[in-house]
Amino acid sequence: MIKIAVYGKGGIGKSTTVSNVAAALAEQGLKVLQIGCDPKADSTILLRHGEEVPTVLQMYQEKKQNLKLEDIVKIGYKGIVCVEAGGPTPGLGCAGRGIITALEKLEETGAYEKYQPDVVLYDVLGDVVCGGFSMPMRNGYADKIFIVTSGENMAIHAGANIAMAVENFKNRGYATLGGLILNRRNVLREEEKVEELAEDFHTSIVGTLTRSDLVQQAEEQKKTVLEAFPESEMAEEYRILAKAILMKVREKQEVSNA
Repeated sequence: MIKIAVYGKGGIGKSTTVSNVAAALAEQGLKVLQIGCDPKADSTILLRHGEEVPTVLQMYQEKKQNLKLEDIVKIGYKGIVCVEAGGPTPGLGCAGRGIITALEKLEETGAYEKYQPDVVLYDVLGDVVCGGFSMPMRNGYADKIFIVTSGENMAIHAGANIAMAVENFKNRGYATLGGLILNRRNVLREEEKVEELAEDFHTSIVGTLTRSDLVQQAEEQKKTVLEAFPESEMAEEYRILAKAILMKVREKQEVSNA
């Protein structure tokens, strides 16, 4: 089982990227589990044609010990298994708690045994990297961390904070940084700035995504680009990115097994 966590600041296109990568992996015949780790709970919405997935935190608060796997898992496009961690009522409680609860309950309800995913994708908000939001980096949940960024200063700043958190955990045997994903905003010196960020943290840009109207058009249809425009160049970019991410994770596994 390959476990990948994708981080990035809010609004950077992280969930869209993760959902399209999930679709590309499913196209290859892989069983994919996507876990949304954002209080907005909209990570998997394009895989479900706009239909929301009940959040783990909400269902656990309602059902407590009677929580069942079918309460928190829904199946989306190409058989992708969809889960949303959720978050607390605004102003009450820690948003990171939803992630911790979700990961615990997925294990307790036997999600991995039932669905036996080949790939687990964690879609994680990266504006803050506190205990809850750093959870997918720790305790063996993810093998590799990938950061979605553009050349915008706030995205670069968030990317640096996330990379620093990964760096701080590296001596504990936790997930390591797999690389950056450049989601273009067509700002000045974009590629140069993201390359500088990669150099600062001894990593690389594993994939680049063009700024394309097809992404918004697919979202209007409540679909991924791969479902809405499967023959497009944009869909092909997501397929190439998915392969590059898999290659990075497998490189690490081969080194670990050597």
